[in-house]
Amino acid sequence: MKHQPYTPAQKYLDRYADILVNFALNGGKGVKKGEVVYLIGGEITKPLFIATRNAILDAGAHIITNYMPDDDENFNVARDFYLKADGHQLKFFPGKYYKGLVDTIDHSIYLIAETNKESLKGVDPKKIMERGLAMKQFMDWRREKENKGKFTWTLALYGTRAMAEQVGMTEKEYWNQIIKACYLDEKNPVQKWRDISKGLEKHRSKLSKITEKTEKFHMQGVDVDLWITPGEKRKWLSGRGANIPSFEIFTSPDWRGTEGWIRFNQPLYRYGNVIDGIELWFEKGKVVKSKARRGEKLLKQMIATEGANKIGEFSLTDKRFSRITKPMAETLYDENMGGAQGNTHIALGMSYHDAFTGDVTKFTKQQAAKLGFNDSTVHTDIISTAKRTVTAHLKNGDTVVVYDNGQFLLD
Repeated sequence: MKHQPYTPAQKYLDRYADILVNFALNGGKGVKKGEVVYLIGGEITKPLFIATRNAILDAGAHIITNYMPDDDENFNVARDFYLKADGHQLKFFPGKYYKGLVDTIDHSIYLIAETNKESLKGVDPKKIMERGLAMKQFMDWRREKENKGKFTWTLALYGTRAMAEQVGMTEKEYWNQIIKACYLDEKNPVQKWRDISKGLEKHRSKLSKITEKTEKFHMQGVDVDLWITPGEKRKWLSGRGANIPSFEIFTSPDWRGTEGWIRFNQPLYRYGNVIDGIELWFEKGKVVKSKARRGEKLLKQMIATEGANKIGEFSLTDKRFSRITKPMAETLYDENMGGAQGNTHIALGMSYHDAFTGDVTKFTKQQAAKLGFNDSTVHTDIISTAKRTVTAHLKNGDTVVVYDNGQFLLD
């Protein structure tokens, strides 16, 4: 008998869609009449896909959709592509199509819903990275438009049995975590998210101010001794609407100043695989050694991708904001986990240009490279919920503890 997916009550789907359309896009302001939204989701997301489509129409915007087949017990669409595609098919990039798409859309909403957490298990990691490299131009075009303030995006999670089983929950329990994390139990969740953004902004602003005076950040704990250089002309980011939910405050540091060692206590669910027990060693800004208990071959292949051996993001989550207290087997949630010790993570690969304090609309690749903003086809967030202390070592020789016991200390 075919499994019938769990579907939450319509009121939760409608509130979810309301957040995505009327808060998450346009930096917390929502879509405007006449704008074009690119909506992407798999078959299983249909209830939320339709609710989001209706919310876009109600806002007076236009829609382009990408409704994709799921991987299930009968079909493994993602795996079949890599098993069947040869070199020229992996490298194929329909440039005119994607350039036209980027030129047309003002926003995108991606509904994450994995029906097979290890759909690419056994696939040659080189093929997975090669395909990512082929699609880099599409991502570059999106980022250029985003830097000009003409494009925004958001990601959201749609719970599936595969996701729930990965963390030992039923689908209903998993959805209850989504409802709680996104404040779908509030009558006006859009207003709630605006209030949360204001609270995050206070900490973001204070971190940005002290970063102007900071030479290096030192992250310490039983499983980390890592120095991170914020770099010149840097600010921290938060509450932009890109990612629902999002409680993290993050920046893109100068990759050249990363030194030390770090272990991560949360698995990485990426590239249709699971990588667990990750440890990284940095020298002069680059990963010089890496290992993992599970998925090490894929980890090393990812790091071997151009730019993926350098840091692109440094992020902290305050436990006082996040309602996520359990692993969800999905980076979008796991990187925002609260719990007893909050959440710290770094990302290998591509940096965020909007961490630049100057006019990002005129920020060139040459300027970015000069300031140590990393570039890559990869952006891989790796997460830990272990106890960490982050100390700012100021340019005048003073030190200030900015994060400890899972919360910011710049009150």
